[in-house]
Amino acid sequence: MSGPPLSAEPGLGPLTLPGFLREVTARYGEREALVTRTAEGVTRWTYTELWERAVEVARALRACGVGKDSRVGILMTNRAEWITAVFGTSLAGGVAVTLSTFSTPPELEDLLQLSCVSVLLFERKVQKKDIAAVLTELEPEIGKAAPGTLRSARFPFLRRLAMVGEALPDEAIDTWDTFLARGRGEPRELVEATAASVRPSDAAALFFSSGSTSRPKGILSAHRGVTVQLWRFRRMYGFAPEDDIRCWTANGFFWSGNFAMGLGTTLAGGGTLVLQSTFIAAEALDLMQAERVNFPLAWPHQWAQLEDAPNWNQVDLSSVRFADFRTPIAHHPTVSTEWREPGHAYGNTETFTITTCFPADTPTDVTANSSGEALPGVTLKIVDPLSGVVVPRGERGEICVKGPTLMLGYLGTPLDETLDAEGFFHTGDGGRLDDAGRLFWEGRLTDIIKTGGANVSPLEVDEALSGYPGIKVARTVGVPHETLGEVVTACVVPHDGASLEPEEIRAFLRERLASYKVPRHVLFFHEEDITLTGSAKIKSGDLRQLAAKRLRGQPNP
Repeated sequence: MSGPPLSAEPGLGPLTLPGFLREVTARYGEREALVTRTAEGVTRWTYTELWERAVEVARALRACGVGKDSRVGILMTNRAEWITAVFGTSLAGGVAVTLSTFSTPPELEDLLQLSCVSVLLFERKVQKKDIAAVLTELEPEIGKAAPGTLRSARFPFLRRLAMVGEALPDEAIDTWDTFLARGRGEPRELVEATAASVRPSDAAALFFSSGSTSRPKGILSAHRGVTVQLWRFRRMYGFAPEDDIRCWTANGFFWSGNFAMGLGTTLAGGGTLVLQSTFIAAEALDLMQAERVNFPLAWPHQWAQLEDAPNWNQVDLSSVRFADFRTPIAHHPTVSTEWREPGHAYGNTETFTITTCFPADTPTDVTANSSGEALPGVTLKIVDPLSGVVVPRGERGEICVKGPTLMLGYLGTPLDETLDAEGFFHTGDGGRLDDAGRLFWEGRLTDIIKTGGANVSPLEVDEALSGYPGIKVARTVGVPHETLGEVVTACVVPHDGASLEPEEIRAFLRERLASYKVPRHVLFFHEEDITLTGSAKIKSGDLRQLAAKRLRGQPNP
C-alpha cells in the first residue's frame, strides 16, 4: 500500500540542512529562534544569529580540515552549541555524527571507533561526568598532543577535539572560543559555496540506534530524508508563524525523534526552542513558566515526574496550548486544552522517524486507535516474517517500508543485506493494514525494549550481565509499565551456592551501560522456571509474562 507521491507533500522547502536553515532564516530573520539557560547564563538568538553562529562553526571546521563527507562527532546536551555544530557541519559539507551523552566510557569508545569521526565537538561537564577526563582515560594522547596533532591507534581517524566548558590546564583540547577563533581566517564565501554544493542525496547525519545485536547500529541518513521530516512535522502539528510556538524540551537531540519533532517542528514554523540541557522536573516547570512555553515535549515518564514535582501546583502554565489532552500537563490547574497531538504514528530511526501518521486533532473515528496512514512517498507491505510473502489485507505479519526518508544504510553493512529485492526495509515489528489503509502496530517481532522513548537491546544488557560473578543464566526483557512503556527487567538464574544482591548487580551494570539501559528490576529464578519458558531457547514472551507476574502488586518505580 502506497501513500501519495512525495511531490504531493505540502509545505516542503529546500531538502538539504544548509537549505533548510537558510530558508527559515530568510522567513523569520529577527524572530527569536532559541533560548537556553545554562550555568554560563541565558542565551537568546534570533534566526539571523543562529545562521551566523552556524557559519562561524563551519569556518572553524574548514580550518580544521573538514570537507566533503568528513564526519564530525557532536557529544553535547541540548544547548545552542549543539544546534550550531550540526548545522555548521552541514554548511562545511560534512556529516554530523550525533553521540549520546548517556554513553558510558566503553560505549563511547565503541561509538568513536564505529563512526570514524575526524573532529569531536563535546561538552566538558554533563552532570557529574567530566567527558574530557573520560576521553583522556580512553586515549591518553588526547590529553598530551597539541591541538591538531593527535595520532591515535585507538581512534585512527580522530585528529582534533574542541569542547564547551572550562579549559584543561595544558590546553591540549581547544576551548569553544579557541576553536571558533581558528576559523576567522576562512573566507565566508567558501562556506557559502560549500553549503550551496550540498545535494539532497548527500549523507547528512549519522544517528545510532540499538538493534538486535549487542552493538549499536550506525544509521546514515541523506539530507533529503532528514529535511523532509523537519518540514513534515510542522505540517503534522499544524503550526503556523502566528501560533508563536515556544517549544520546551529536555530530550537529547541525539535521538532522531526529538531532533525531527522538536527542532524541525519549531524552526520550520518560526517558533522558539526553549532548551533544558538536563531534565530536572522542578526546574523544567519554572523554565516553562518563565519562558511562556506553549508546546512542551516530553516522554511519558517525564510527564509523571513533572506532575510529582514539588512546585507543580505553584507554577503558572496558562501559556500551554499544544499539549495532548491525555498528558498530565493538559490537566494542570492553570491549563485548559483539548488539543490532540499527531500521536497516531509509526516510524523508525532507519526512516528518520515517521512513515505513517495522522495530523494533530484528527477525530478518533478516523484514527481508530491505529498508527496512522502512509505519508507521501511511503510504501508499506505486511509480509509473513518467515517466507517474506505479502499477506492478505487485515492479516498480521512483519511491517516493511520504503520511501524518501529511508536510510542510506547501516555502517559496515552492504545495503543489499539490509533491504529486500524490492528495496523494502524489514522493520522486525509486527502489524496489519486495514481496508482503509491504516497501519496497526501490534508489537515487536524482535525483543527490543522501548523504555521512556529509548530503545534498549536485551542482548547488550545480557552481555554485560555475563561478566558478573555468580550468574549462570541471564535474560533481559521489557515488562509493561504505565508511564515508561516498558521497564528493563533482568531475569537471573544464580549459580548454585551463589549469593547475589539486586542492587549490587545494578551498580555493576551502571559502570558499563547508559543509565536508561540498567534494569529497574533484577529478578531471581530457578533454572527450571527458565526451562519451562522454552527449554534451551528461551521464549522472551513467556519470560516477560513470568516477570510481569512476579512484579504484579509491587509499586511502580
